[in-house]
Amino acid sequence: MNYGRLEVKIKRVCQRKRARDNLKAHLTPARKRGGAVCSPLCNSNRRINSIMAESRAVEYCSDSEDLFGDYDSILEDSSVLAKLDDAEQNERLRGAEQQPEDEDVLSDSILDGLGDEPFEDIPASQLQFQEEVQEKAKRSRLQDRDKTSTPFRGLANGEGPPRRPAAARRSVADQLKRTMLGNAAAPSAVSRTAMLKEAVVSEEINVAMQAMETVSADMPDLGPFFGLPSKVKELMFKLRGIQSLYDWQQTCLNLDCVQQRKNLIYSLPTSGGKTLVAEILILRELLCRRKDCLFILPYISLVQEKVRGLASFGLELDFMVEEYAGSKGRFPPVKRRNKTSLYIATIEKAHSLVNSLIETSRLDNLGLVVVDELHMLGDGSRGAIIEMTLAKVQYVSKTTQIIGMSATLGNIKDLQTFLRAENYTNNFRPVQLKEFVKLHDTIYEVDPKEENCFRFSRLLNFKYSSTMQKIDPDHIIALVTEVIPAHSCLLFCPTKKNCENVAAMICKYLKEDFLRHREEEKGVLLRELRDSGNGSLCPVLKVTVPYGVAYHHSGLTSEERKLVEEAYSSGVLCLLTCTSTLAAGINLPARRVILRSPYVATDFLKRSQYKQMVGRAGRAGIDSVGESILILQEKDRNMAKTLVCAPMESCYSNLMHDDGKGLLSLVLSLIGLNITSSVEQLQDFLQGTLLFVQWQQLCVERSLLEAVQQCVDVLKEKELITVDSHSQSLRVTKLGKATYKASVDLTYAEVLYKDLSKGLESLLLNSYLHLVYLVTPYDLIDQCKPDWMIFFRQFTLLSVAEQKMSAAVGVPESFVARKAAGQTVKKGVNVVAVRRMYLALVLLSLLKETDVWSISERFQLSRGFVQTLLGSASAFCSCVLHFAEELEEFWPFRALLAELTRRLSYCVKAELIPLMEVAGVLESRAKQLYAAGYKTLTHLANADPAALCKAIQNLYRKQANQIVASAKMLVSEKAAALQEEVDELLAPPSDLPQL
Repeated sequence: MNYGRLEVKIKRVCQRKRARDNLKAHLTPARKRGGAVCSPLCNSNRRINSIMAESRAVEYCSDSEDLFGDYDSILEDSSVLAKLDDAEQNERLRGAEQQPEDEDVLSDSILDGLGDEPFEDIPASQLQFQEEVQEKAKRSRLQDRDKTSTPFRGLANGEGPPRRPAAARRSVADQLKRTMLGNAAAPSAVSRTAMLKEAVVSEEINVAMQAMETVSADMPDLGPFFGLPSKVKELMFKLRGIQSLYDWQQTCLNLDCVQQRKNLIYSLPTSGGKTLVAEILILRELLCRRKDCLFILPYISLVQEKVRGLASFGLELDFMVEEYAGSKGRFPPVKRRNKTSLYIATIEKAHSLVNSLIETSRLDNLGLVVVDELHMLGDGSRGAIIEMTLAKVQYVSKTTQIIGMSATLGNIKDLQTFLRAENYTNNFRPVQLKEFVKLHDTIYEVDPKEENCFRFSRLLNFKYSSTMQKIDPDHIIALVTEVIPAHSCLLFCPTKKNCENVAAMICKYLKEDFLRHREEEKGVLLRELRDSGNGSLCPVLKVTVPYGVAYHHSGLTSEERKLVEEAYSSGVLCLLTCTSTLAAGINLPARRVILRSPYVATDFLKRSQYKQMVGRAGRAGIDSVGESILILQEKDRNMAKTLVCAPMESCYSNLMHDDGKGLLSLVLSLIGLNITSSVEQLQDFLQGTLLFVQWQQLCVERSLLEAVQQCVDVLKEKELITVDSHSQSLRVTKLGKATYKASVDLTYAEVLYKDLSKGLESLLLNSYLHLVYLVTPYDLIDQCKPDWMIFFRQFTLLSVAEQKMSAAVGVPESFVARKAAGQTVKKGVNVVAVRRMYLALVLLSLLKETDVWSISERFQLSRGFVQTLLGSASAFCSCVLHFAEELEEFWPFRALLAELTRRLSYCVKAELIPLMEVAGVLESRAKQLYAAGYKTLTHLANADPAALCKAIQNLYRKQANQIVASAKMLVSEKAAALQEEVDELLAPPSDLPQL
């Protein structure tokens, strides 16, 4: 270890040097006590003992005194320092015979005279020091020998050996003294092994950093593990079971553009191992370049999964892992002095994060942005947000690298131009995929080389009774029973209801053998499902789970989905009937994937959706092959040919989607962040977008300048921006600033402002109802059709104050009563306010009872929708809070909405909230942990995973490790945030007036 940086505080206790005679003792070297001087070699077989007996506290002398003077030695006659002095003197005497008197020579072999004594008792840093000196001496001798085998012969004019400058000589004793000082100040509890490991990791990182500075084409690898310390490789094996990388991954990591930190888009089929490459690049940025990273994922579930998976790496390698999803995330993020941060974010949160970094001039600290599913640039409003985020990063920071992972696209060149990126494409799959289609009772293999695209493969061999033929005309039972229960199967259905019906239908015709397969574990799963529903169990799952079958769609609660996914991954469930969302979400591979129909609801499948679904076929390390079967009707045959054989679809900008809402939002934030202040500057910025690359294809009718001018006019009309009368520059208004900082949809900004203003006039504070109404998401209103009898029944349970508040927002009791009675209401009532109040009643009931099952039954809504409503409300509540923080007139909402956001985020009893903050801990697990005595984050952070597994029923070791790692990361994050606050408070202000 290098102790040169350690600080040793020295206190002067004496102005003059202590008399040697007074301090002579048994610890004083023999030659200073007046006795015979011991030769450096006389004690070669004696073990060096470190003896220190203190009767009182020791105060050290200042550095003007010799702390390690001979009379202060703590060693006996075999003192290393005394021996070093003797060795140096002997070496000088020998050198003086061959050198002029004015030259001071110190041989590289100065330690040769110390003999081969054992050093077990010497502290690690001193032993390491000795080893380093000996190694340097050996290298020096070898170098001298290599230069010439006869160093003193053949030199011109009979000159002696080359002289070493006296100034270059450094006393070995002095070096050892400094090292011993460092050792004294270092923690003594650290083992030599741990210290050496840390030294190795630090050294490997330093080597990688130097290599990255001088990277060249003939240097294919930057360090022990792709520019990372070997500890990362050990962690990959320990935490992931990964011993080696695929060939394509090694090739990709060693691309010139990657080594030179250029932008890159790489495309591979599903399950090819794309994410691992991104993670290695992220670790390289965090550890070697000491820069923060942003990892953008499309769904909250994926963000949480990745946070759980990388928390252990963060703890081991000393960086922070921060979650930005739903209502989680700090804006701006905590500024850390000593640690780097990995922000794992959803698309929307990533955009807000980048905005806050630009506003605080910290975007240059972001070294790398990784975007998963980059092809989602073509996905409506979310695609527009991705485009805005990446365009801002490129425009503001010239040092931030962008890495995009994508499905294969037909117009990848457009994306390359937009991101100024290289492209790497590979068709590698760890397991071969065979695609089939089924028409009637015949199965054809997909073969683009065939004229009809399909080649006959086989006939289905399954005996159907006439009854079965009517119930299952598509032969689904035959297809699934060919693989289950020995192998896994995914069955994609067009609708949620169809998932449940097909699962129940299949189980009617399965043999009793299926019931006995892993029977005990399926019983445990049913108990866990019942516990997650507070005693309630889905009637469909109750019937299907014993057969190893379940359904998976958004109608399930998040706890049910997680339990089903874990059971399927472990083989307890062998068949899942699911909707297309599973293909884009968590990774659940199968031996066989069946597509029940080429439709999603009533829309024909897109090529990208089809490839994503069939890509789930084939489990790496388990199956040698994966297969997909698309079930067709005769009417869909021709369209199916295009679906399975056509080239990949193209990806287009969505900034002009929905009447240019994305472009409006972009222009507003650019002005608000002071990136641009004129129409010309806006036009210049937009030339760096995907929209500009595709302008000729998307906006033939008008020019870019016209589009920008139109956006400016609309924003002026909405009073979100103004024009400065003197400079004619564009400025954002307070309302405009609140809108872009809170990420509020421009469609709702004005409505929200009016609702909050009206709410201030008569804010109801003896109930949550008014606040909940104000944060009920506008975008879910269209999905709600109130049951008027239920509405009236719930309305009558409200207090008088709550009913008055409802009437004040436009939903009087008389209206609800007449609708419940089936009467026609002539007087016009705001339908949006009515539906919003109905959803607010659902949320109010949830806050009171925290039971999704009972609330979904009471309001006749699916439990999945109720939970979606809760999640959306917590996220929107966070947005409204940021909106209110930017507008002084809404100051009362700041404290009120902060607490409401917390309540909506978890919607559990208050004592469970700290446990729910841990990624992967849901309500039922939090209850188990609380009951077992783990009641706080600190409890979990200090828990032993093995003890946790014993205390909590059905908790696997891997899950326990992730829970403990996530809790440790959260505690560390909170502590670091508090420390940063302390440091900021104690630091002198930079603008302090000077005399």
